[in-house]
Amino acid sequence: MTDTVPVAVVTGASRGAGQGIATALAAHGWRVYGTGRTIPDTLPWGTGISVDHRDDAAVGQVFERVDRECGRLDLLVNNAAAISDQLVNPKPFWRKPLELGDVLDVGLRSSYVAAWHAAPMLAARDRALMVFTSSPGSVCYMHGPAYGAQKAGIDKMVADMAVDFAETAVTVVSLWLGILLTDRLRSAFDGNPDALNAFRAQAETPEFAGHVIDALYRDPGSADRSGHTLIAAEVAERYGLTDEDGRRPPSHRDMLGAPREPSSVVVR
Repeated sequence: MTDTVPVAVVTGASRGAGQGIATALAAHGWRVYGTGRTIPDTLPWGTGISVDHRDDAAVGQVFERVDRECGRLDLLVNNAAAISDQLVNPKPFWRKPLELGDVLDVGLRSSYVAAWHAAPMLAARDRALMVFTSSPGSVCYMHGPAYGAQKAGIDKMVADMAVDFAETAVTVVSLWLGILLTDRLRSAFDGNPDALNAFRAQAETPEFAGHVIDALYRDPGSADRSGHTLIAAEVAERYGLTDEDGRRPPSHRDMLGAPREPSSVVVR
């Protein structure tokens, strides 16, 4: 590896959005380290590191390893989150398992911890990017209060981290993903290809966000959006990016709500 190869850490890369983001970044020439509770040591897109994001020390060791092996970090994608199988249960929160609150630990707090460890490495670069995956659940009711609080917390944390990064070359953004066309979701349409094709028009592949993140990193003007919450489909439109088969996933702003704009007030 030469010093010109950018290095990324993607948390929660064992499946879903994280795996897709890692795959897309690798296709764009990144050296990728992906974390997950259960993840192979080596993967086609880079290096997998098994880590429990509840363990702050283990998270720190991830970044120590990256520093030791690469001597640099250009991108952190905070995506790891504890998502319960009961997430889409329509019952009120007190009739769902208490474990749904785990997303406030692995999802919100764990993202802060990873960012804390990554920040000195990113701040040492002439250009660096930190991305937190989020969703419109930060502004509308989606899957209950724990999920919503985690997403709203992510968006606000990004706004505040941008203030602290202001004297550095680090851009930090929250990125709302759309409906993800994961393998698990595709399997729900087995035997009904027409329904799948109709659904695909409203959805994004897990790799789509990775292409968007790569474009953000390579755009020197993206620093102007530091601290803001962006919608992946809208960023893709700006850069002329498409998803598989040339599709242009739609923004769901009108249906689900718009990102909140952070106040410019800073109280030290």
